[in-house]
Amino acid sequence: MKTKILKTENEYNEACERIYSLIKSTENAIDPDSAEGEELAILSLLVEKYEQEHFPVEAPDPIAAIKFRMEQMNLRQVDIAPLFGGKTRASEVLHGKRPLTLKMITLLNRYLGIPLESLIVGNKEVKLAPESQQKLFKVEPIKKFVESQR
Repeated sequence: MKTKILKTENEYNEACERIYSLIKSTENAIDPDSAEGEELAILSLLVEKYEQEHFPVEAPDPIAAIKFRMEQMNLRQVDIAPLFGGKTRASEVLHGKRPLTLKMITLLNRYLGIPLESLIVGNKEVKLAPESQQKLFKVEPIKKFVESQR
């Protein structure tokens, strides 16, 4: 197959079929320095570029990201309440009634390992509270709990 920038869905499909046939036709790993290896590498880059342009993957909603991580780690809302400043605030955030604050985002990233990109997407209301209103959350117990889950 002649390698060129993929502009149409048909060209994309043909490139995907060629990649599949290259992989399927070899019983062993393809040598990257061979003609097939180079063709596979170039086609993979072209397909990736086409997919990025035509099938973009959006970051998840921050609340969905939090709930997903809770499910992964087998955590309940009460387990992560200290990261939000209490049970009531955790409930408000998880039900979309209160936006995440920068402090919450930082703690969720640090202690639950949720990527910052997932927590800030679409969250235009992140504001820093005046320093006098910021409370220090007691997060050591949850830190130990989360670390024990790894």
